[in-house]
Amino acid sequence: MTAHVPDRKAPDRRAPDRWVGRPLLEAGELLDSGAMARALSRIAHELIERSTALEDVVLVGIHTRGLPLAERLQGLVGERSGLELPVGALDITLHRDDASIRNGGEARPQVARATEVPVPLDGRTVVLVDDVLSTGRTIRAAIDTLLELGRPERIQVAVLVDRGHRELPIRPDYVGKNLPTARDERVQVQLVEVDGVDRVVLQREARGEPKAEHA
Repeated sequence: MTAHVPDRKAPDRRAPDRWVGRPLLEAGELLDSGAMARALSRIAHELIERSTALEDVVLVGIHTRGLPLAERLQGLVGERSGLELPVGALDITLHRDDASIRNGGEARPQVARATEVPVPLDGRTVVLVDDVLSTGRTIRAAIDTLLELGRPERIQVAVLVDRGHRELPIRPDYVGKNLPTARDERVQVQLVEVDGVDRVVLQREARGEPKAEHA
């Protein structure tokens, strides 16, 4: 059985990430491919160790980068446990409560991606997988979306990076790396499947260069 929400265009009040359209400068590399691999390996190990019924676990990746991370975790767990956990994909576009805020109040239409979960969720443990956890609003929206598809026994959260700045009382169950940052900084996870490279970088908004003084 596959729970499926078809692609559709979201209302115009929805907007993309607030960083879209703003020039960003890379301020440094936080994790290279090796460090990312070790972080994911640690999450997979903890997931196996802490799951009392691993066969009931479903990995659900949040579009965009949460999905390939969920697929990598599936492979790592499979290598160590012999179990192939089902993997689903979740789009939260229609459930965000801060879409216009994240884009400086400017509303732009968005196209929602497909949400697909390959097994019934009732009675299972669902592990939501995402790249970066910050305010918690993405996870809250993901939970709302998930509950439209079924009633899992429990919902857990696995993230590659936790950068802090929580606005909602949400705490991840599995964290690859804690990377405290300033509010005006952005942590960008880059994946081979999406970006052609594995690394995590720190970005800051580009500021205008000071004008040269003339003698």
